[in-house]
Amino acid sequence: MENKDNIRIQMRKGLLEYCVLSILARKEAYPSEILEELKKADMIVVEGTLYPLLIRDKNQGLLSYRWVESTQGPPRKYYYITDKGKEALSEMDDAWAEIVKSVEMLIKNR
Repeated sequence: MENKDNIRIQMRKGLLEYCVLSILARKEAYPSEILEELKKADMIVVEGTLYPLLIRDKNQGLLSYRWVESTQGPPRKYYYITDKGKEALSEMDDAWAEIVKSVEMLIKNR
């Protein structure tokens, strides 16, 4: 059972950046909203996993952010996808389609 959970965790980690960019392609969001969307999709992620990814993608120019004043507490950092991020997401879409096709072919033939 533990091995099964580890396999799921590792597979999800590999897809996390793709999922985050997909979320931000729909709308800008602050990290809590991103985490909520990931949880709704059963892509359970903790803040300690998400924040390094957001920082790395921002440093690579895939994401940017803006500060928005909050009525409850400090300002919030809203992330959004950049043009470079949209290009990367398009490449990920193509790669994902190829992977799904290959895996489905292999599974069908076992």
